Amino acid sequence: MYTQAMDTMAREAKGQVQAVKSAEEQAREAAFEARIDAGEFIEAKDWMPEHYRKTLVRQISQHAHSEIVGMLPEGNWVTRAPTLKRKAILLAKVQDEGGHGLYLYAAAETLGVSRDELLDALHSGRAKYSSIFNYPTLTWADIGVIGWLVDGAAIMNQVPLCRCSFGPYARAIVRVCKEESFHQRQGFDALNVMMTQGTPEQRAMVQDAVDRWWWPSLMMFGPPDGESVHGAQSARWGIKRISNDELRQKFVDATAEQAKVLGVTLPDPLLKWNAGRGHHDFGPIDWDEFWRVVGGHGPCNTERLAARVKAWDDGAWVRDAALAYAARQATREQAA
Repeated sequence: MYTQAMDTMAREAKGQVQAVKSAEEQAREAAFEARIDAGEFIEAKDWMPEHYRKTLVRQISQHAHSEIVGMLPEGNWVTRAPTLKRKAILLAKVQDEGGHGLYLYAAAETLGVSRDELLDALHSGRAKYSSIFNYPTLTWADIGVIGWLVDGAAIMNQVPLCRCSFGPYARAIVRVCKEESFHQRQGFDALNVMMTQGTPEQRAMVQDAVDRWWWPSLMMFGPPDGESVHGAQSARWGIKRISNDELRQKFVDATAEQAKVLGVTLPDPLLKWNAGRGHHDFGPIDWDEFWRVVGGHGPCNTERLAARVKAWDDGAWVRDAALAYAARQATREQAA
């Protein structure tokens, strides 16, 4: 997932005074909280607190942005895939990512925001997407590592969202997760072929890609729980089911074992099994790098955003033609 939702300060955190709520508003909020406690889905037409709606718009739209920006690092390798089989697999995967963006934009639109507004926020830099997509794909091994680590982290993030309290988002995520599981498996398979059947140079290529993508993959789960402004409220509302740090630990535990099967070394000298905790210990994450990339200063931030804006501008004639055709059809139907 790429639900590395960036925290924005709430009104009260900015020192602004909250408006006094009427008795009717308090009753609505109490009924809403009771539904959350009962584990019910909140649907688009149901009443919801404004902060709940805004939190969902921010998270779902960032997830959608991440899916379509995430097509870029891999799409760059479609023409250079080593075999026809790998080309077909990569084409299918990139197509899936576009579909994920479509599901998620549609879910966000049910909250009363238009797709044009969402995309304008992305193109202007006001909206964020997952920091992982601001790193370059230098070799074919990077494509395999993205499937194994990046999509593996995405699945770890997304599975709990199948139980998100907002129905349209939860239902979209069910399908996304099914497709992401394919993405993770094909990445692992591509790396396994290179490690077991490849040349020494290819095995070195895989290890180099793992070295470069490991730490950014851990950053995908977002900042530490103690620095998450909205984490507690999102958990209270059932939007986020498992905390950033818990998800990160689950990911480390799973991939540390998978790395042994592949025969690669994860680039963390402090990584080791802690029998007392029942988990792997791992080294400190460079959060300065994380915030630098999120702030627009990663290796590919400018390139990725420019590519998205260009795609939008280049497609203007298609949108204009579709709207003109729809208007003409409506006119004909009225005249009939």
